Amino acid sequence: MKIGTKKLVETAIMIALATVLSIFKIDMPMGGGLTICSMLPIVLLSFRWKWKWGVLSAFVYSLLQLVLGLDNVGYAAAGGMAMAIGCILLDYVVAYLFIGFAGIFDGPEKDHRKAMTVGIIVTFVLRFLCHFVTGVWIWNALWPNEYGMAAIPYSAAYNGWYMGAELIITLIVAMLIYSPLKKYITGEDLKKA
Repeated sequence: MKIGTKKLVETAIMIALATVLSIFKIDMPMGGGLTICSMLPIVLLSFRWKWKWGVLSAFVYSLLQLVLGLDNVGYAAAGGMAMAIGCILLDYVVAYLFIGFAGIFDGPEKDHRKAMTVGIIVTFVLRFLCHFVTGVWIWNALWPNEYGMAAIPYSAAYNGWYMGAELIITLIVAMLIYSPLKKYITGEDLKKA
């Protein structure tokens, strides 16, 4: 199989896997849902095929997530066009695009495991910040929280709870699969092809 075809097929499979994993959620106490490693396939693409391809893959994934989350955009539209656009960009497109940048921390002379750890932490924190901003700007304006908390601590708690758990789970699984999949993740298997 040619590298270009292999790249497209693997990308399609990984985006499909990420999408399926995102559908199965564990409801969190304050709302929202925790997925189990739904971002990991995008992270792996970013390391295997480098960050530019990771960002492109993350963009495609963000559009699929947007389609699956159209109800949220509809709710945000109740606050006006700016809120709907803010929701589309910050809760979907930009938030998921950040995950595609995970591979930017990798390089030929780098410790790939450490680079993956840093990439996951940095990009998940950036994704959290996107959700945090929409939590303060959009969601608290439309539906003030039922806990009587100010918007900033509520958004930090609401989004931090599931994003923090997602970050920890993804890091653990990434480190567990790293050794058996090292040649795949680093692209060493492609050099023999």
